[in-house]
Amino acid sequence: MAAVVSIQSVPARKLAAVRRRVAIGAVGSAWRPALDQVWKFLGSQPGLRTDGHNIFLYHHPTDRDAPMNVDFGVEVTRAFDPSGEVYVTETPAGEVAMAVHIGGYDRLRETHDAIHAWAAARQRSFGGRSWEIYGDWSDDPSKLETTVVYLLSQP
Repeated sequence: MAAVVSIQSVPARKLAAVRRRVAIGAVGSAWRPALDQVWKFLGSQPGLRTDGHNIFLYHHPTDRDAPMNVDFGVEVTRAFDPSGEVYVTETPAGEVAMAVHIGGYDRLRETHDAIHAWAAARQRSFGGRSWEIYGDWSDDPSKLETTVVYLLSQP
């Protein structure tokens, strides 16, 4: 099923995150050690997280396929002092193109490609950052939902 792309205005989301520089194909092996650090930190900080999602925030280089900085994070309720590699950051606020990916993570690139095709067809450009908001885990890949979001440049 093709991804349905929509434009929305979104607020910033505050994250506790660990940053890594990774190639697109290496995200699958980089995220767990980074998020393990974030979750360990959150376990020692009562009230910092309520029901926030895992969010991966990508800082895009000019070349779409070049390695990039990725903030592997979890939504938090407020700012906090850094601890080790865990620091506070946030997704950008503003106009975005977004689509919900339903299914396994191995096909997530299809949703990214759909957003890129949508932008090209409308002569829209991106604002240098995108993020993925991961829904609740399921052992059934058909029940996994990931919202893919791209910050749009102002026309």
